[in-house]
Amino acid sequence: MALLGMVLLLLLAGVLPSSGHMFPFPPSTSDCVKAHQVCLADPQCEALYRGLELCAADAAFSALGEQVASECLERQDALLAKHPSLLTCKCQRGSRKEKRCLRIYWRVRLLPGNEEPEVSPYDDTLTDSRLASLVAASSLQLDGENQCLKAAQDCGLFEKCGSLRSEYVLACTKPHSGTNRCNQNKCHRFLRRFLERVPEEYSMGLLFCPCTNALCGERRRKTIVPSCSYQVADGVQPNCLHQQSFCRRDDTCRSRLADFLSNCQPSHLTASGCLKDSTGLCLRAYAGLIGTIMTPNYISNSSADVSLWCNCEGSGNQWPDCLKLQHLFTDNRCLRNSINRIGSPKLLPSDTTQLPGPRPSPLVQEDELHSSNHLPDLSNNVMDSDEEEELAQALEEEPEEDNQFDVIQLYSEKATVSSLGAPGTGGAESPIFGCASPALLLVLLLSASLNWG
Repeated sequence: MALLGMVLLLLLAGVLPSSGHMFPFPPSTSDCVKAHQVCLADPQCEALYRGLELCAADAAFSALGEQVASECLERQDALLAKHPSLLTCKCQRGSRKEKRCLRIYWRVRLLPGNEEPEVSPYDDTLTDSRLASLVAASSLQLDGENQCLKAAQDCGLFEKCGSLRSEYVLACTKPHSGTNRCNQNKCHRFLRRFLERVPEEYSMGLLFCPCTNALCGERRRKTIVPSCSYQVADGVQPNCLHQQSFCRRDDTCRSRLADFLSNCQPSHLTASGCLKDSTGLCLRAYAGLIGTIMTPNYISNSSADVSLWCNCEGSGNQWPDCLKLQHLFTDNRCLRNSINRIGSPKLLPSDTTQLPGPRPSPLVQEDELHSSNHLPDLSNNVMDSDEEEELAQALEEEPEEDNQFDVIQLYSEKATVSSLGAPGTGGAESPIFGCASPALLLVLLLSASLNWG
């Protein structure tokens, strides 16, 4: 006790180093919104930031002239020298402030050339420990079972997943007013909403369910309603570099593409095939592209190969750059290993994260749903009243074959206590006829022997 008191006295007196110096941990990455607020408190910093906003607005329409570009770079250097936190700040994927944060992140970074790789604006330090949820399907794999159908049923049992999935299916299959084509922008918006709000163990299960036959592969390929989200109505593929150029002029798409290029870089030096040696980060980055102009998808029902909906025709002397962009999807060992790893019982040796236990049975899920799960906040719902009525009708009616998608009913409509215990539904058996029967018989025998005694 005396020794402990002496150590505390020395700490307070400054003789011994504090815990921050004894155990030097790296400082947490600051949020760009907070860094921007600090900048606005300084008139000089605010003026430099406003100037960079004008530079970014001009660069979004056309390439900056040599003199203008030089002035913009000077402002950028002066701003980052005065407030370096704007250079190191990051954003949180799926947060309410994400769009505002990304806008700040890119305003202090001018559009780079094609040869200069961009750094992901997202902070993965807080989510890296949760990457085990991406491979949870491997602990639930059953021989001979259609994993994509099971993933869709699991989503239907979870009210939030089923509701948001029905929303994007309706948005991607409803014809645009006055035409027979879908509204691709609206379809993309609802897809992003689904992937950002639904837990990854459900959304990743739908996107990357392992398949051994064409029927399962077709369901997996049609998960994102590719007739609207992936392809264009006239069937003509655009140039990949043109797609990338348009993407870089939208803060969200630019961020998702930078995240993919950063986290899915292939490497022959790691067991996972990824430069960052994390298949989970690559899967999350790939899923982040879905719902943007750079939406990828499976190219057939018989393989897990993916590609962008674009080609390299008309690339001219930029043909090698275009092929390089294409090969990041079609010939990327990091991405291929990441997708194939989902559902595989043999984990790659480089992954040190532990798998979570199996999800609770549907009966336990039912109790949790009644107590904790709610529908999405109506204040953030982007549907109008007419679309809500059509969504209700779509859930009651059978989907047409033209929609190329099977709508899974919501939990409250499909999962009942009686059906959950039925054979083939994945529910738990009745406790009366399960493992409780021997215990009940033993209690009766003991009570009878006591009465006889």
